Amino acid sequence: MKRGGRTMKHATTRELYDYWNRLRGSARAPLRSAIEPSDIRRILSETFILEVGGRDDYFVRLAGTRVCALYCRELKGSNLLDLWAGEDRSAMATLAAAVSEDGAGAVLTLAAETADEREVACEMLLLPLRHGGEIFNRVLGSCVALERPYWLGTEAVVRQRITSLRLIWPEEAPRYLRRRTDQPAAVLPLEGRPPIRFPISGSRQHGHLFVVDGGKQ
Repeated sequence: MKRGGRTMKHATTRELYDYWNRLRGSARAPLRSAIEPSDIRRILSETFILEVGGRDDYFVRLAGTRVCALYCRELKGSNLLDLWAGEDRSAMATLAAAVSEDGAGAVLTLAAETADEREVACEMLLLPLRHGGEIFNRVLGSCVALERPYWLGTEAVVRQRITSLRLIWPEEAPRYLRRRTDQPAAVLPLEGRPPIRFPISGSRQHGHLFVVDGGKQ
């Protein structure tokens, strides 16, 4: 996808991305205080906000009713990374660090599974926010099922794996991918450039995405 919204399959994901992008203007990320729930009331139940506590700590501060219903429990106060295990958790920690440390936007597809091995594909979006200052210490996100099977909301998702992911950078390249001789890139709007692919150790390329395989737990 050549524009941020076109990598996104679900209307909720695209709407939240467009809202975040409008709010940030020429900044790399908008302020947390600029988020008005009434502005995104149509998709509020599918959104969440994280507090960044460190590379392994992304605490859920707010979570919409549909996000909680997917797991059949209240998510507030939990660590987002605890929704994954093994290599998928490590991949999510790397992905979340790119959002909170370098200001990337992230889109990923999940295979979410119940204890009875019922499975549904979900799309998750992670976007950086500033809670004062210039550091990205909050994350705005959404999580939405790409289809709605009859059992959704009555049988809890107990494990999930990443099936695809992509990062969209507000700079020409993230800091840790630049050569020392490179000049710092100008900050450009996300719409003007294609996203940069995000390779992860152990991943494989599938079309324009890098896929991280995560077997059933």
